[in-house]
Amino acid sequence: MDFDRPLISGRLVRRYKRFLADVILDEDGSEVTAHCANPGSMLGLNAPGSRVYLSRSDNPARKLPLSWELIEADGVLVGISTAHPNRLVEEAILAGRARGLEGYASLRREVRYGLNSRIDILLDHPDRPRCYVEVKNVHLMRQAGLAEFPDSVTDRGAKHLRELSAMVAEGHRAVMVYLVQRPDCDRLSMAADIDPAYAAALGEARAAGVEVLALGCSVTPHRIRVEREVEVA
Repeated sequence: MDFDRPLISGRLVRRYKRFLADVILDEDGSEVTAHCANPGSMLGLNAPGSRVYLSRSDNPARKLPLSWELIEADGVLVGISTAHPNRLVEEAILAGRARGLEGYASLRREVRYGLNSRIDILLDHPDRPRCYVEVKNVHLMRQAGLAEFPDSVTDRGAKHLRELSAMVAEGHRAVMVYLVQRPDCDRLSMAADIDPAYAAALGEARAAGVEVLALGCSVTPHRIRVEREVEVA
Protein backbone atom coordinates (compact mmCIF):
# COMPACT_ATOMS: atom_id res chain seq x y z
CA MET A 1 0.00 0.00 0.00
CA ASP A 2 1.57 3.24 -1.16
CA PHE A 3 0.56 6.52 0.43
CA ASP A 4 -1.03 8.81 -2.16
CA ARG A 5 1.33 11.68 -1.39
CA PRO A 6 4.31 12.38 0.91
CA LEU A 7 3.41 12.20 4.58
CA ILE A 8 3.72 15.27 6.82
CA SER A 9 6.07 14.94 9.79
CA GLY A 10 5.63 16.44 13.22
CA ARG A 11 5.85 15.90 16.96
CA LEU A 12 3.01 14.45 19.00
CA VAL A 13 1.59 16.77 21.64
CA ARG A 14 -1.11 14.44 22.92
CA ARG A 15 -3.62 11.82 21.87
CA TYR A 16 -7.05 12.19 23.47
CA LYS A 17 -10.71 11.21 23.15
CA ARG A 18 -9.39 8.10 21.37
CA PHE A 19 -9.75 9.55 17.88
CA LEU A 20 -7.95 12.90 18.19
CA ALA A 21 -4.26 13.84 18.27
CA ASP A 22 -2.61 17.25 18.51
CA VAL A 23 0.63 17.53 16.53
CA ILE A 24 3.21 20.28 16.02
CA LEU A 25 4.22 20.21 12.36
CA ASP A 26 7.90 20.21 11.46
CA GLU A 27 7.36 22.33 8.36
CA ASP A 28 6.15 25.49 10.06
CA GLY A 29 5.80 24.82 13.79
CA SER A 30 2.02 25.15 13.74
CA GLU A 31 -0.15 22.95 15.95
CA VAL A 32 -2.90 20.92 14.27
CA THR A 33 -5.48 18.36 15.30
CA ALA A 34 -5.41 15.10 13.34
CA HIS A 35 -7.81 12.17 13.19
CA CYS A 36 -6.51 9.05 14.94
CA ALA A 37 -8.06 5.99 13.32
CA ASN A 38 -7.40 3.66 16.23
CA PRO A 39 -9.90 2.79 19.00
CA GLY A 40 -7.35 0.94 21.16
CA SER A 41 -5.17 2.18 23.99
CA MET A 42 -2.07 2.50 21.74
CA LEU A 43 0.01 1.40 24.72
CA GLY A 44 3.62 2.50 24.20
CA LEU A 45 2.75 4.47 21.07
CA ASN A 46 1.43 7.79 22.37
CA ALA A 47 4.36 9.41 24.18
CA PRO A 48 4.35 13.21 23.82
CA GLY A 49 7.27 14.42 21.72
CA SER A 50 7.36 11.32 19.51
CA ARG A 51 7.88 11.92 15.80
CA VAL A 52 4.71 11.14 13.89
CA TYR A 53 3.64 11.19 10.26
CA LEU A 54 0.30 12.42 8.95
CA SER A 55 -1.56 12.06 5.66
CA ARG A 56 -3.76 14.77 4.17
CA SER A 57 -7.17 14.28 2.57
CA ASP A 58 -8.69 16.66 0.02
CA ASN A 59 -12.22 15.49 0.87
CA PRO A 60 -14.12 18.73 1.66
CA ALA A 61 -16.61 16.81 3.80
CA ARG A 62 -13.96 15.85 6.33
CA LYS A 63 -13.83 17.94 9.48
CA LEU A 64 -10.18 16.99 10.05
CA PRO A 65 -8.17 16.77 6.81
CA LEU A 66 -5.11 15.25 8.51
CA SER A 67 -4.86 11.63 9.67
CA TRP A 68 -2.21 10.14 11.93
CA GLU A 69 -0.51 7.25 10.08
CA LEU A 70 2.88 6.40 11.64
CA ILE A 71 4.92 6.93 14.79
CA GLU A 72 8.59 6.41 15.55
CA ALA A 73 8.91 3.99 18.48
CA ASP A 74 11.65 1.63 19.63
CA GLY A 75 13.82 2.85 16.75
CA VAL A 76 11.39 1.91 13.98
CA LEU A 77 8.30 3.27 12.24
CA VAL A 78 5.02 1.74 13.39
CA GLY A 79 1.70 1.93 11.53
CA ILE A 80 -1.09 2.88 13.91
CA SER A 81 -4.10 3.27 11.62
CA THR A 82 -6.76 0.56 11.76
CA ALA A 83 -8.13 1.84 8.44
CA HIS A 84 -5.47 -0.01 6.42
CA PRO A 85 -5.14 -3.65 7.59
CA ASN A 86 -7.93 -5.07 5.40
CA ARG A 87 -6.40 -3.49 2.30
CA LEU A 88 -2.91 -4.65 3.27
CA VAL A 89 -4.05 -8.24 3.79
CA GLU A 90 -5.99 -8.15 0.53
CA GLU A 91 -2.84 -7.01 -1.30
CA ALA A 92 -0.84 -9.79 0.37
CA ILE A 93 -3.39 -12.44 -0.62
CA LEU A 94 -3.49 -11.29 -4.25
CA ALA A 95 0.32 -11.17 -4.38
CA GLY A 96 0.68 -14.66 -2.88
CA ARG A 97 2.30 -13.41 0.34
CA ALA A 98 -0.31 -14.86 2.72
CA ARG A 99 0.37 -18.56 3.15
CA GLY A 100 -2.67 -20.74 2.61
CA LEU A 101 -4.91 -17.95 1.34
CA GLU A 102 -3.74 -17.96 -2.26
CA GLY A 103 -5.49 -19.56 -5.22
CA TYR A 104 -9.10 -18.56 -4.58
CA ALA A 105 -11.22 -17.51 -7.54
CA SER A 106 -12.73 -14.42 -5.91
CA LEU A 107 -12.09 -12.04 -3.03
CA ARG A 108 -14.71 -9.74 -1.51
CA ARG A 109 -14.51 -7.39 1.42
CA GLU A 110 -17.04 -6.44 4.09
CA VAL A 111 -19.54 -9.19 3.22
CA ARG A 112 -22.54 -9.70 5.49
CA TYR A 113 -22.68 -13.01 7.35
CA GLY A 114 -23.93 -14.52 10.60
CA LEU A 115 -26.19 -12.32 12.68
CA ASN A 116 -25.78 -8.71 11.60
CA SER A 117 -22.02 -9.05 11.03
CA ARG A 118 -19.58 -8.39 8.21
CA ILE A 119 -16.50 -10.48 7.48
CA ASP A 120 -13.39 -8.51 6.55
CA ILE A 121 -12.48 -10.73 3.58
CA LEU A 122 -14.44 -13.56 1.98
CA LEU A 123 -12.64 -15.96 -0.37
CA ASP A 124 -14.55 -18.21 -2.77
CA HIS A 125 -13.60 -21.00 -5.15
CA PRO A 126 -15.93 -23.51 -6.84
CA ASP A 127 -13.77 -26.45 -5.74
CA ARG A 128 -12.86 -25.35 -2.21
CA PRO A 129 -14.74 -24.52 0.98
CA ARG A 130 -15.62 -20.86 1.40
CA CYS A 131 -13.00 -19.07 3.51
CA TYR A 132 -13.89 -16.36 6.05
CA VAL A 133 -10.95 -14.10 6.95
CA GLU A 134 -11.04 -11.75 9.93
CA VAL A 135 -8.22 -9.18 10.22
CA LYS A 136 -6.90 -7.51 13.38
CA ASN A 137 -4.32 -4.73 13.57
CA VAL A 138 -1.34 -5.34 15.88
CA HIS A 139 1.23 -2.79 17.03
CA LEU A 140 1.86 -3.49 20.72
CA MET A 141 5.40 -4.57 21.68
CA ARG A 142 6.40 -4.75 25.35
CA GLN A 143 9.20 -7.29 24.92
CA ALA A 144 11.76 -6.98 22.12
CA GLY A 145 10.66 -8.94 19.06
CA LEU A 146 7.30 -9.99 20.52
CA ALA A 147 4.10 -8.45 19.16
CA GLU A 148 0.99 -8.73 21.33
CA PHE A 149 -2.75 -8.44 20.82
CA PRO A 150 -4.92 -6.80 22.02
CA ASP A 151 -3.70 -3.57 23.62
CA SER A 152 -7.03 -3.04 25.39
CA VAL A 153 -10.12 -5.09 26.23
CA THR A 154 -12.02 -6.02 23.07
CA ASP A 155 -15.40 -7.67 23.55
CA ARG A 156 -16.00 -7.15 19.84
CA GLY A 157 -12.86 -9.13 19.02
CA ALA A 158 -14.06 -12.07 21.11
CA LYS A 159 -17.43 -11.89 19.32
CA HIS A 160 -15.64 -12.15 15.98
CA LEU A 161 -13.85 -15.30 17.13
CA ARG A 162 -17.15 -16.92 18.08
CA GLU A 163 -18.56 -16.03 14.67
CA LEU A 164 -15.57 -17.60 12.93
CA SER A 165 -16.05 -20.77 14.98
CA ALA A 166 -19.68 -20.88 13.83
CA MET A 167 -18.55 -20.76 10.20
CA VAL A 168 -16.23 -23.72 10.77
CA ALA A 169 -19.14 -25.62 12.35
CA GLU A 170 -21.12 -25.00 9.16
CA GLY A 171 -18.37 -26.61 7.07
CA HIS A 172 -16.52 -23.50 5.94
CA ARG A 173 -12.95 -22.45 6.52
CA ALA A 174 -12.16 -19.57 8.91
CA VAL A 175 -8.85 -17.76 9.36
CA MET A 176 -7.94 -15.15 11.98
CA VAL A 177 -5.21 -12.90 10.53
CA TYR A 178 -3.15 -10.64 12.79
CA LEU A 179 -1.44 -7.88 10.84
CA VAL A 180 1.68 -6.63 12.65
CA GLN A 181 2.26 -3.07 11.44
CA ARG A 182 5.86 -2.88 12.64
CA PRO A 183 9.08 -4.41 11.27
CA ASP A 184 10.77 -5.37 14.55
CA CYS A 185 8.64 -8.34 15.63
CA ASP A 186 9.07 -11.96 14.59
CA ARG A 187 6.68 -13.50 17.13
CA LEU A 188 3.09 -12.89 18.22
CA SER A 189 1.28 -13.82 21.41
CA MET A 190 -1.96 -12.84 23.09
CA ALA A 191 -1.79 -10.19 25.82
CA ALA A 192 -3.72 -12.30 28.32
CA ASP A 193 -2.94 -9.89 31.16
CA ILE A 194 -4.72 -7.10 29.27
CA ASP A 195 -7.73 -9.12 28.06
CA PRO A 196 -7.89 -12.66 29.48
CA ALA A 197 -11.33 -13.20 27.95
CA TYR A 198 -10.00 -12.58 24.45
CA ALA A 199 -7.05 -14.90 24.99
CA ALA A 200 -9.44 -17.61 26.19
CA ALA A 201 -11.76 -16.99 23.23
CA LEU A 202 -8.88 -17.46 20.80
CA GLY A 203 -7.95 -20.75 22.44
CA GLU A 204 -11.55 -21.93 22.09
CA ALA A 205 -11.68 -20.79 18.47
CA ARG A 206 -8.48 -22.64 17.57
CA ALA A 207 -9.84 -25.77 19.24
CA ALA A 208 -12.98 -25.38 17.10
CA GLY A 209 -10.88 -25.31 13.92
CA VAL A 210 -10.27 -21.61 13.34
CA GLU A 211 -6.85 -21.10 11.78
CA VAL A 212 -4.47 -18.34 12.88
CA LEU A 213 -2.00 -16.49 10.68
CA ALA A 214 0.20 -13.52 11.60
CA LEU A 215 1.77 -11.29 8.95
CA GLY A 216 4.53 -8.73 9.49
CA CYS A 217 4.95 -5.47 7.61
CA SER A 218 7.71 -3.20 6.44
CA VAL A 219 6.81 0.42 7.22
CA THR A 220 8.24 3.56 5.61
CA PRO A 221 6.92 7.12 5.08
CA HIS A 222 6.13 6.04 1.52
CA ARG A 223 4.43 2.67 1.92
CA ILE A 224 3.35 -0.19 4.18
CA ARG A 225 3.72 -3.69 2.80
CA VAL A 226 3.27 -7.23 4.09
CA GLU A 227 6.71 -8.85 3.85
CA ARG A 228 6.79 -11.96 6.02
CA GLU A 229 4.97 -14.39 8.24
CA VAL A 230 5.25 -13.97 12.01
CA GLU A 231 5.39 -16.95 14.34
CA VAL A 232 2.30 -17.35 16.52
CA ALA A 233 2.89 -18.51 20.07
